[in-house]
Amino acid sequence: MEKEELRTLRHSASHVMAQAVKRLYPEVKLAIGPAIDNGFYYDFDNADAITAEDLPKIEAEMKKIVKENLPIRRFELPRAEARKFMEDKGEPYKVELIDDLPEDAVISFYEQGEFTDLCAGPHLRYTSGVKAFKLLSVTGAYWRGSEKNKMLRRIYGTAFANKTELEEYLAAQEEARRRDHNKIGRELEYFTTVDVIGQGLPILLPKGAKVIQTLQRFVEDEEARRGYLLTKTPYMAKRELYKISGHWDHYRDGMFILGDPDDETKECFALRPMTCPFQYQVYLNRARSYRDLPMRLGETSTLFRNEDSGEMHGLIRVRQFTISEGHLILRPDQLEEEFKGCLDLANYMLDAVGLREDCSYRFSQWDPANPNNKYEGTPEQWEHAQSVMKKLLDGCGIEYSIGIDEAAFYGPKLDIQIKNVFGKEDTLITIQIDMLLAERFGMEYTDADGAKRRPYIIHRTSIGCYERTLALLLEKTAGALPGWLAPEQIRVLPVTDRAHGYAEQVLARLKAAGFRAEADLRNEKIGYKIREAQMQKLPLMLILGDKEIENGTVSVRERAQGDLGVKTLDEFIAWAAEYNAPPKPGRA
Repeated sequence: MEKEELRTLRHSASHVMAQAVKRLYPEVKLAIGPAIDNGFYYDFDNADAITAEDLPKIEAEMKKIVKENLPIRRFELPRAEARKFMEDKGEPYKVELIDDLPEDAVISFYEQGEFTDLCAGPHLRYTSGVKAFKLLSVTGAYWRGSEKNKMLRRIYGTAFANKTELEEYLAAQEEARRRDHNKIGRELEYFTTVDVIGQGLPILLPKGAKVIQTLQRFVEDEEARRGYLLTKTPYMAKRELYKISGHWDHYRDGMFILGDPDDETKECFALRPMTCPFQYQVYLNRARSYRDLPMRLGETSTLFRNEDSGEMHGLIRVRQFTISEGHLILRPDQLEEEFKGCLDLANYMLDAVGLREDCSYRFSQWDPANPNNKYEGTPEQWEHAQSVMKKLLDGCGIEYSIGIDEAAFYGPKLDIQIKNVFGKEDTLITIQIDMLLAERFGMEYTDADGAKRRPYIIHRTSIGCYERTLALLLEKTAGALPGWLAPEQIRVLPVTDRAHGYAEQVLARLKAAGFRAEADLRNEKIGYKIREAQMQKLPLMLILGDKEIENGTVSVRERAQGDLGVKTLDEFIAWAAEYNAPPKPGRA
């Protein structure tokens, strides 16, 4: 089934669901019910009594409506008549939607049996076309997505052309739930959340902190090899800094502000949502010449963004996060080489962590018709910047999609996109070309001819958000992280108490060799210890019994391959060093 046909089917399914809910709960009020990428939903008011336990009952009523084979008929009314029609039906949310339309608008409705809904369509011709469907969950959702509005009841569902496709989708969703980092990360104790700390503010437990520390050191070492200068800048600044950068005008709603933002007589600070205006001060610390460029500045930055509560999701969407942020300040003639270097670094990092095959590339551009006037600069400047970036992307030979109205307010960007196990797409890495902010900050350099010129800036990340990367790795590997990233690489398992002394000797050798290793000295059967280590997704286990003590050997077990036989301790250390080795460095 084509994509648009599937959306039509799912939109019709949302109306069938709404009709079923109205039959079962006549007091509910209808809000909106669109088709979405993986199915559909409908929002209802006065529906607090509806819970997940009621979904089978609603499904049963939907099946009755499908069996009734009701014709789905479109009709139109002038705005005033449409408004009265919905008022008479006691549907205030539909009235509000109509009020938002122009006075001369002709408004369409769809009718099926006793049920009529305000809708632009399209829909199927009969309800019998909605055959393979499933209701999935019940959640809360603010009317029009704003916390200032009332919380409604949202019922999610999905629909497909046939039962086979539906069953395949449901099986995939079950696998996604099994791999969901929210489930795995909590069960394996990588992170937790606490109500009194707040939503979107996860606590990294020792395992999660160790993975991110390992990644962070790997990234910083690789950036240093590539000529980056490490900086460390404040977590907050006065509003005046953000006014210079433009973030105060374009990003203020997404910032955590300390003080009264509208009282100019008192100091007002904001936690930083990005690092660029801070790192520019490194460049501005003294006069620069063309010989100083390119200047590559890198920082492991903790950032703060006031995301909507409905957007929070485990480690993927949070309000405080850590990012491998960097800014390259350069001459225009250096742009092509430096851009390619940033892309090479990003691809190297994606290969290193094993996520590259799951990513896609998006050329994010401005929208000159954007009603919010969210962009700095002139149309001519934007066309120039985007033409330069297109040439660079085409020269790199990568396949990319176009994202209109996805650019930063100061320039176009390459977004490296990735989907989580549920199909939700997020940006993992960005590379942005900026030809505007150097002027705002008075950044310049003395060229070879003695003239003062403005530099170009590349904003980029090399691995993006560390928390998001950890979440995606947990989902991709189902918690079985590669050896070089595993928080515990080797567990020593003595079979009996007699092996405790030998186990401690082996552990000491492993730690001295640089491995992250622990010993399980509990008075438990060896089978129990092995099963627990397997459940914790540990890469390697060493089984130590009487023979191993006598011969000075270790019995090696790998989490996927099982028993690998017996090795001397020296042999194992050499082998495990290769097994757990981080990726080889990239180009300098």
